[in-house]
Amino acid sequence: MKPLLARLLRKQMFHKSHFRFPRVPILAPIFVPVLVPFFAALPLAAQRDPVLKQIDLPHRYYYREMYLPQLTTGPGSAAWYPDSRSLVYSMAGRLWRQNLDSTTAEQLTSGPGYDYQPDCSPDGRWIAYVTYLKDAVELWAFDLKTRQSHQLTSGGNVNVEPRFSPDGKRLAFVSTSYNGRFHIFVGDFSEGELTNVRRLTGETRSNLPRFYYSEFDHEISPAWSPDGADLIFVSNRGHIYGTGGLWRMKAEPGAEAREIRYEETAWKTRPDFSPDGKRIVYASYLGEQWHQLWTMPSGGGDPFPLSYGDYDNTNPRWSPDGKQIVFISNRGGNTSLWTQEVLGGAQRQIIAKEKHYLKPMGHLSITVLDPSGKPTPARISVTGDDSRAYAPDDAWMHAEDNFVRAERVFESHYFHSAGNAELTVPLGRVEVEVMKGFEYQIARETLLSGLHTQLVVHLKPLQIPPDPNSQWLSADLHVHMNYGGAYRNVPTKLVAQQSAENLFLVENLVVNKEQRIPDIANFRTTPEPASTASHWLLQGQEFHTPYWGHLGLLHLTQNFLLPDYASYGNTSAASLFPTNADVADLAHRQQGLVGYVHPFDIDIDPIHDPTLTQGQPLDEALELPVDVALHKVDYIEVLGFSDHRMTASVWYRLLNCGFRLPTGAGSDTMANYASLHGPVGLVRVYAGIPKGRPAAPFRDSSLVKSQSVENQSVDKWFDSLKRGRTFATNGPLLGFTLAGKALGDELRLAAGENQIKFKAWLRSIVPLDHLEVVCNGRVVRDFKLGPDRQSADAEDTIEISQTGWCLLRASSDKPEHPIFDDYVYATTSPIYISVAGSKLQSAEDAAFFIAWIDRLTDAAKANQNWNTDAERTSTLGTLDQARQFYVSLQK
Repeated sequence: MKPLLARLLRKQMFHKSHFRFPRVPILAPIFVPVLVPFFAALPLAAQRDPVLKQIDLPHRYYYREMYLPQLTTGPGSAAWYPDSRSLVYSMAGRLWRQNLDSTTAEQLTSGPGYDYQPDCSPDGRWIAYVTYLKDAVELWAFDLKTRQSHQLTSGGNVNVEPRFSPDGKRLAFVSTSYNGRFHIFVGDFSEGELTNVRRLTGETRSNLPRFYYSEFDHEISPAWSPDGADLIFVSNRGHIYGTGGLWRMKAEPGAEAREIRYEETAWKTRPDFSPDGKRIVYASYLGEQWHQLWTMPSGGGDPFPLSYGDYDNTNPRWSPDGKQIVFISNRGGNTSLWTQEVLGGAQRQIIAKEKHYLKPMGHLSITVLDPSGKPTPARISVTGDDSRAYAPDDAWMHAEDNFVRAERVFESHYFHSAGNAELTVPLGRVEVEVMKGFEYQIARETLLSGLHTQLVVHLKPLQIPPDPNSQWLSADLHVHMNYGGAYRNVPTKLVAQQSAENLFLVENLVVNKEQRIPDIANFRTTPEPASTASHWLLQGQEFHTPYWGHLGLLHLTQNFLLPDYASYGNTSAASLFPTNADVADLAHRQQGLVGYVHPFDIDIDPIHDPTLTQGQPLDEALELPVDVALHKVDYIEVLGFSDHRMTASVWYRLLNCGFRLPTGAGSDTMANYASLHGPVGLVRVYAGIPKGRPAAPFRDSSLVKSQSVENQSVDKWFDSLKRGRTFATNGPLLGFTLAGKALGDELRLAAGENQIKFKAWLRSIVPLDHLEVVCNGRVVRDFKLGPDRQSADAEDTIEISQTGWCLLRASSDKPEHPIFDDYVYATTSPIYISVAGSKLQSAEDAAFFIAWIDRLTDAAKANQNWNTDAERTSTLGTLDQARQFYVSLQK
């Protein structure tokens, strides 16, 4: 197997693209993956594989965050003791016990893994729970009498949501042991052993055209009826969107299940019976943007809410005496533990002001200083000698969703600090890693923690060559402040995250999560008041069509565009209309900027697959060549939540056709997730702001007018983006000029061969393998890097005789911690070249896009979801107009 092919196959298995859409057998993809010759074959290297990669489901970053237990410093789930006066709950990956009338929590478990999801046996002796360790989640039972833990499962699967039967003799749970998907199992429990485990629910393959969910139905979140005869659970049988409705069945293998309630759900429903068996309580976002507690008859019927608020209340459990419900809330941002009286509705937070640990612990104080000696915000990772992560009690813990097993036991965890962090850690060896964007060296310290330990970290800036003409400021153009995660984010918190990651500008792209739009209340057409002089937060929009490709809509001046999506099957928005071209026109009427986001994770070959005429949702940027030809696109995320090399290969073809398309960048970070592919600013775009003249006020905003002229740079930043004075990166910093021309400029040359001087430099916080000048899609200069492979400075000449473009790019062949990406990559926007008497030789690339558009046209003609003939005619006309442009390039 060729090295690059092996890498692509791994990405088909494990990367975002594979998990974004199901392989629905009745629909064929428009294009098939092939190799594109813009990049040389890469050697095999250590791979960042997904956390719990044995799960065979699409969109792993959704179910991992919303369904699987996550490491948070606050409580994650809770269960009642039989006396209804005490709780056992998970917090910081341990189990804790606390009385309702106490502020003291007692630690129960201290194993090598992370412990979650406790459930107490009816006799009060046992606590069933799950432990994440060694790439698996196994069931355990803690004996409250002997204080010993007993392992119940050991198959290397993912086993979650254990629930004791009312007589304590059986344990229901969800497992991936059957084909890697979520199904309900039950086993016989006695004296710390689980035997006679059997699968209660079958595996049904659906022919529904699901996008976010598997073609195989799942069953999750079982709860016992008080008589032990039935189970209620959540399943998506017969539904396209959401994790499914509420179902009830006899607790016997092969028993028939019936759906007692359907509404769109998103992994967090978790129903529970009332002790009298007449009612259930569950979490729902019905008609709202946030989960609240709802109740309904246990046999089916209409629900009504038990709680209200613009935050999440989830994981409800009814007390054995029927008087209270315990639940998890993120109303304060972090997760917290609450109870609500069933009669009266009074709510009370359960706070652990004092913690009794099982092992000696110490206090660690970390202060991060900038080069001037002042405390500065930063990202911090703290790992104990037990390989577990630690953070301050009020910090938001975050985890990466892929990691290299050869480098570490668990995925990396981190938190953001305002400059000083106070946390509790085990006595002994502690490793601390501090990072603040890409312009400072990564700081690493190993220390022995005692009862009181102080660490001062001095950040050292990279030695970046000065630019006398421009100030380079970074932005993440694609962030989601809230998107169904464990935390509740607000603009002030997002600005704090932005500051710790050293970003000048962040665009929060408001977007739907199926029916709801979590951040719709935050959309505004002026900068967020939470913005500071150095850190600007703006509200934009992501247009969310799974067919044409997703758009970033920045700088909108009037309103949020509705509907926020198209081509959603089985809805009134099933039509392929509006196209992205139509949406771009709407955005441009608001003086907005339009970009294609996370464009490609697969190679595109429209030429060798001419027979496919029906498309399924691919979440790839299928309309990109159409909209670029029609001048609808202002930028492209060459670096995004996608494969940067594959995106660049299509970008190069577009540049070869004469288009001037600058690179942007957006991480697609869900900033309220505990588990995510990377933080705000994981990828970012730097724009060069011209020095020496003041910026016009950003839309005449009084907020901006109140700032100094020096900081009125937002308009100039967007102007530089449109002009292509940018480079995009997930780590390396680049500089490149050609005959004195800057990025985005045009260099005019006489006919014939020209020897043109260039200057290039590289600075990086991690090692790299390649630094290359690319012209018209071909590498014309490959630089040898120094011993540390983190810097380079070059001045030389290249021969240019053809019209076209040149850029500088840098990359690695493998992951480099702490860059949470499959490989390190950076690219400048092009410098454009016009040689007298020379035309771009783009016939081959034009033929590529003509075939591409022909496939889109075939699919559009075959589509049956049009609302009107006018929609079909308009869409086909748009495709044909773009096609004619590419035809003209072949003449």
